[in-house]
Amino acid sequence: MSQIPMTVQGAQRLRDELQELKTVKRPAIVLAIAEARAHGDLKENAEYHAAREQQGFCEGRIQDIEAKLSNAQIIDITKLPNNGKVIFGSTVTILNLDTEEEVTYRIVGDDEADIKNFRISVNSPIARGLIGKAEEDVVTINTPAGMVEFEITQVQYL
Repeated sequence: MSQIPMTVQGAQRLRDELQELKTVKRPAIVLAIAEARAHGDLKENAEYHAAREQQGFCEGRIQDIEAKLSNAQIIDITKLPNNGKVIFGSTVTILNLDTEEEVTYRIVGDDEADIKNFRISVNSPIARGLIGKAEEDVVTINTPAGMVEFEITQVQYL
């Protein structure tokens, strides 16, 4: 299986979620199943079926996180020298040359992407257009709104 790029913070969030699922949610679901079983007939026991369904989702998520963590290539951007190039994990400030709007994005792995918090996936069109470019470069990126020209005004390795 190929390695999944991930920031240090993204890997820690997944580890925290895994810990929560294994130590809090899983035992709570087991208790709910035991309690529902005590109510008698399992064929028409909605609580039992709901708890079993929750158990399936929980176990599936645990397996998903464990697989991602085992294949993760954790990249600590702070340990790399900042040469002004846009790479995975860097924080990039770009200026839209048409609207003069400036925005700052952090380029992260697929699981970490959150546009509301200005974290974009390394596989997004904007990130793919920025990777490998340097400060003061002008790039044309095919966005859902069409071709847009951006100038890279700052690259940080935070």
